[in-house]
Amino acid sequence: MAVPKQKTGRARTHSRRSANSVIATPARSTCPQCGEVKLPHRVCGNCGYYGKREVLDVE
Repeated sequence: MAVPKQKTGRARTHSRRSANSVIATPARSTCPQCGEVKLPHRVCGNCGYYGKREVLDVE
């Protein structure tokens, strides 16, 4: 069985573990009515539409 010759340092261990816990940016989609960038599955804050239905009265 293989045995490490030296103890792995704290900096090396933490840098290796941090590479897997990178936070991804949230997904974005465009509104079909106004073309504004918005979060998916949310009402558009610009025009108030969700899909092809008007949900909010935005003026």
